[in-house]
Amino acid sequence: MGKLFSDKLDKESLDEIWLISRRQDKLEAVSEHYSTKAKIFALDLLLDESYNIIENALLSDEYEISYLINCAGFGEFAECGVTDNASDMKMIDLNVKATVRMCNICIKYMSLGSHLVNLGSASVFNPLPYFNIYASTKSFIRHYSEALSYELKGKGIFVSVFCPGWVDTEFFSHTKNNTAPKSPKKYSPMLDAGKCVDYAMKKIKKRKVLIVYNGYTKLQHLLSKILPYNILCKIWLSMLKDNR
Repeated sequence: MGKLFSDKLDKESLDEIWLISRRQDKLEAVSEHYSTKAKIFALDLLLDESYNIIENALLSDEYEISYLINCAGFGEFAECGVTDNASDMKMIDLNVKATVRMCNICIKYMSLGSHLVNLGSASVFNPLPYFNIYASTKSFIRHYSEALSYELKGKGIFVSVFCPGWVDTEFFSHTKNNTAPKSPKKYSPMLDAGKCVDYAMKKIKKRKVLIVYNGYTKLQHLLSKILPYNILCKIWLSMLKDNR
């Protein structure tokens, strides 16, 4: 998703695009096709020193950030108390703490007309057993982003949180497996990542705060407003298969 967003930004007449990810080779492969100057940061956002590098790079010049798009994150199906504790902590650190740290670093370089975009999920709308940690981190991102939109409104900085459903990306190299006690019977509908990003960018430019993509996800959003969580959890559990 991050790569597709940066593809869109390459057409925005920006002075530079900063690409942040762990793999240098992938970043170089992406940037060589851009007409916009790209600065590469091969960094692991689970490491404290990565944020020092980003902050020092911003301090070295008078930058103004037009778009900050936070897409880093991963999810795993698991059972509480059985899963690897280290993996849960990494999920919280990357999905939540990395987003907050990037926002804290970059907001001071944003001004009137800037856009701050955080990647949410269809899982923001209600608790999801066996996808509990991931869903909870994304619920945080939704609430954090919506509150931030009010905090930054007076500065003319527009905040959006993008919430699609299942999107066909590398996310499933972590998530789509049968090693968890329960996982979805099917990942449907599986959404095209390019269409997701196209839709998101249109709504971002219209300064939409909560961006919900796909009819199925919009239905989830609606049901979360009218049904109690115990009913929603039962519906979710009925969609899972038992791998034990």
